[in-house]
Amino acid sequence: MEPTLTDRPRRHLTYPEATMYELVEQVAKQYSDEPAYEFYNKQTSYAQFIRRIGRAARALWAFGVRPGDAVTICLPNIPQALDCFYAVNRIGAVCNMVHPLSAQSEITYYLTVAESRLIVTLDLFYEKVAAALKDVDHPVTILTCRMQDVLPVHLRILYTLKKGKDYLKFPQPPHLLWSEFLKKGDGSIALPPPAFEKDRTAVILYSGGTTGTPKGICLTDLNFNACAMEAREAIQEELRTGLRMLSCMPLFHGFGLGINIHTVLIHGACCILMPTFTPKTYARMLKRKKPNFIAGVPTIFEALLHMPQLDTLDMSFLLGMFCGGDSLSVELKKKIDAFLKEHHAAIQVREGYGLTECVTASCLTPKNDYREGSIGLPFPDTVYAIVKPDTAELLPPGEEGEIILKGPTLMTGYLKHPEETAKTLRVLPDGDTWLYTGDLGYMDEDGYVYFRQRLKRLIITNGYNIYPGQLENIIDSCPEVAYSCVIGVKDPRRMQKVKAFIVPREGETPGEALRERIMEQLRLHIARYALPREIEFRAELPKTLVGKVAYRLLEEEEEKKSA
Repeated sequence: MEPTLTDRPRRHLTYPEATMYELVEQVAKQYSDEPAYEFYNKQTSYAQFIRRIGRAARALWAFGVRPGDAVTICLPNIPQALDCFYAVNRIGAVCNMVHPLSAQSEITYYLTVAESRLIVTLDLFYEKVAAALKDVDHPVTILTCRMQDVLPVHLRILYTLKKGKDYLKFPQPPHLLWSEFLKKGDGSIALPPPAFEKDRTAVILYSGGTTGTPKGICLTDLNFNACAMEAREAIQEELRTGLRMLSCMPLFHGFGLGINIHTVLIHGACCILMPTFTPKTYARMLKRKKPNFIAGVPTIFEALLHMPQLDTLDMSFLLGMFCGGDSLSVELKKKIDAFLKEHHAAIQVREGYGLTECVTASCLTPKNDYREGSIGLPFPDTVYAIVKPDTAELLPPGEEGEIILKGPTLMTGYLKHPEETAKTLRVLPDGDTWLYTGDLGYMDEDGYVYFRQRLKRLIITNGYNIYPGQLENIIDSCPEVAYSCVIGVKDPRRMQKVKAFIVPREGETPGEALRERIMEQLRLHIARYALPREIEFRAELPKTLVGKVAYRLLEEEEEKKSA
């Protein structure tokens, strides 16, 4: 394979042989009194953070968790989630990261495939998690966190009266409260020193892979540390103590964990944790906290354009705004940039591109050199190439093909899916391993990358990947359904929403009763964010010449409606 345009000389980084925990610990030794994170006005210093991690790590060790064991973390962005994540990493165990809104059957799958015997969740999700355990093929203990345990006193009382009181009956034996579990971590327990292993799986994140079925993406300490160090260089802005990131993207998402959390912490800055997102809450946090950096999906930033609370806000405090998780249209970028200028921010929104298979972002538009339609330049030590789809045939500048990349952030593979791994990670004639993204695009003469479209069927809503085939399989399993087709349609808030076209079996009456029966089946197997927002019953659906449902024709129909 010939050298690519992005092989041109540039700064290369040296990556330490250290775990994620060790890099945070190094910062804590240097900046012990600086805030590591803030949650509802309550700050936790780096020194306090390390102590919290140590206590949780000793409790896990006392419970019997050992290097290589998987601990499932099913939490939003709350302090216990950060404490648990770095504690698991501290003892060399594996962080199995799960979306709290996952369906019951999905949680069962994640626990089973990772062979996890411990799951940490919030009391709000306890009942669903407990129900999921019934179908797991091994015993699992639930550790239940409570939001009120980490809130300031006045908010703790208010939260308990309004919401927390409904969940005080959880957990139920033999499961434990996280606060009780921590008592196992007394100071007499001696932990082994952190041990760095280059290819050891440290984190499992879940994505659809190339076929759309859930797969665990195995990532290492090096993957995350390299991503954080590369991102700092690509940002082209100092990231240091005293600066703050509004950490809204969730830590079970590569973008949230890799950029919003780990990149911030290993550089001594502060994460302002947001457990849930609403436009109103986000606008309030911007006004009150005045963060220096914000990173999110297009829907978050689009929502800001319509928030009257921000009309008079001076946003000159912003040093960086980074958009990923979905394509940022040229039109939306222009609107956001105009909004920033009107609010005295001396920046523009910068678009990134990446996949969970390389942690998160691996490409970013440079600070002062935006090219319309481009997703920018690859991170340091990350190389992009454009090839004829599914081949190693390199294409010249300007010619569209499949985007592939290599670098230190590439996953080691899909958990227990060697065939799928072999399709996605390929050793090419240059002797290096390349990641085949399944995305189409091209590079210009200067190495700027342009994303065009996806080779595989995929819907992205609020930054989350949704695979139509997975939903269609569940819908088609309903006895009342002949066949179905699921597509993404434009949505002003989510960018895309899920719409299902369904042909009922002969004799079945389409209507609200049938719609609800189908939705009941979907809720058992599909996360809430991936459920159809709209169902349309039809007598038949358009077909291709070989008899498959012509989903592109349905997409075109919907595009014409929204035009």
